[in-house]
Parts: sequence; structure tokens; C-alpha cells
Amino acid sequence: MLDIQEISDRLEIQDLLVAYSTAIDSRDFGALNEIFVDDAYIDLTAFGGNAGKLTEIQEWLAQSLAQFPAFQHLVANPDIRVDGDRATGRVMCLNTIAIPAAAGDPRIAFLGMWYIDEYVRTPQGWRIARRGQEASWTQGLGDAADA
Repeated sequence: MLDIQEISDRLEIQDLLVAYSTAIDSRDFGALNEIFVDDAYIDLTAFGGNAGKLTEIQEWLAQSLAQFPAFQHLVANPDIRVDGDRATGRVMCLNTIAIPAAAGDPRIAFLGMWYIDEYVRTPQGWRIARRGQEASWTQGLGDAADA
């Protein structure tokens, strides 16, 4: 049976996952400072992205996502393992992306993945210390980089 501390820890980490999705989808990349530790390492290369420290990734996200009119990250099935002040997680993500078209409505592409995370409890609450991606599938991506 889970004790009240582990229930609280898991819920706080799940809130962190939602906060990440909200920050990315609303293009509030500065909000990532409240989600990651200062020296976090983030690897978004599974779908051709970038890897690096938080500030590098914030800059890369702002530049690379500017081409897309919209995107949504749906996170589910969080497998969170708490061990004191540290935790790990494998979290499913469905990322829907609107890709600009030459004329008319944008095309829609889908990315299926898992986030592979390490979390740490800080005086400000739980934060992500490391984040990676594990690719599962794509649909409709095609030559999105050339769109």
C-alpha cells in the first residue's frame, strides 16, 4: 500500500508533467525554469531534435517550434518510481502537430513517444533533472522539415 508521502510525490510529479506540456504548447519556454533544475540535461533527439542543458533547449525550442502554428502534448500512463528524494518516470506522450501548408488548413502529424525522466525533490518541489525521448511511431510527418 502506498503511504501518503508517496501518493503526494506521485501527484506532484504528475502535475510537473502537465506543467511541461502546458508550457510547451503555450510557447512559454521561460516557464521551463520552474519545471527543470538549473543544470538539467534534455535530450529531444529521438525525432531529430536537439540535446543539451536547459537554456540551450529553451532557445532551440523557441526557434524550431516557431514554424508550427500549433501543437499539443497529451501525456498519459505515467510509470513513476519514487525512491526518497529522487524518482524516475516513463511517460507516454501523443504529440499532435499542425504543419503549415502552402495553401489552406495545415496538415496534421502525430508523434507517439515516451519521455524517460529523472526527477529530484528540491526546496521548491519536484523538478525534472533529466529528460529523454523514446520514439514509438509517427503518422503524417512526411517532409515536415521542408514544409
